[in-house]
Amino acid sequence: MGPALCLLSAACFGALPIFGKFAYAAGVTPATLLLVRFALAAAILGALLLLRPGLRRTADGPVRLTPGLVLTGLGLGAVGYATQAGLYFAALRRMDASPLSLILYTYPLLVTVAAVLLRRDRLTRARAAALTAASAGTLLVLLGTGGADFDPLGAVLGFGAAATYTGYILVADTVVHRLPPVLLSALVMAGAAVTLTGHALITGGPGPGAGPRAWLWLACIAVVSTVAATLTFFAGLRRTGPSTAAILSTFEPVVTTALAALTLHESLTPVQLAGGLLVLASAAVLQLRRTAAVPVAAPVAPPGHRDGAAPAPQPATQV
Repeated sequence: MGPALCLLSAACFGALPIFGKFAYAAGVTPATLLLVRFALAAAILGALLLLRPGLRRTADGPVRLTPGLVLTGLGLGAVGYATQAGLYFAALRRMDASPLSLILYTYPLLVTVAAVLLRRDRLTRARAAALTAASAGTLLVLLGTGGADFDPLGAVLGFGAAATYTGYILVADTVVHRLPPVLLSALVMAGAAVTLTGHALITGGPGPGAGPRAWLWLACIAVVSTVAATLTFFAGLRRTGPSTAAILSTFEPVVTTALAALTLHESLTPVQLAGGLLVLASAAVLQLRRTAAVPVAAPVAPPGHRDGAAPAPQPATQV
């Protein structure tokens, strides 16, 4: 069941940009999408914590919530996650879902570089080779269109989302072992919802009212690609361990690419496909290398990237 749950989580996360494209087509603005997504996810996770008190406990017993822990959890959502999600969905308006998912998937490599610079990890020959291959793969993804459909601003926004997510992961490493995952996820979602509510009030509201079709896609984003994706990842993580869960999560951009081809009639060129394979293979190699040698203080990665959710305790980036 463990690997199946991890793959199911990756599939739920992989559907996120597809739901986003359909929501945009139904007239949803990025501000509305983000506000509804995080507010609804926070409400669902909060209700789950009320109904299942055991989710508020760690393996060592009840959690002692301090103001510092609560503020850090809320801050991760209010600053890091809200910014990352905003950049991601802004990029999604300008470019296809398939190449954007591969651009975002550079974040495990950025985390590795940051961990080396911060002396949390060591740069081995294998990691250097993986980083080089991933950089070449990213370049192929960007240039594979031949310039016809390339949107420079969309690519910059996508890389901005990956870089912001990298910082979010490194900060989350300071609290991820001190709070239960569902509780931390709820705090992150609530923090993001507060920021986006404030943004909506300042800018005059989240946009025009959404119709039934728009609400269908918004519900799919919040329930399927946020709450269900997060909970199935946690369940799979407990059964498989962090490294296996991280490697299985590389299935996510594969799902995005396949769904984009089926529903949005998008397609990657052969050059982009080769670049994407390089990026995903490099991410998997980095995880495999970490399995063999435990780093000094490796960063953890949240399940959501993808702009997913709160951090899951693990010694390697979850991709």
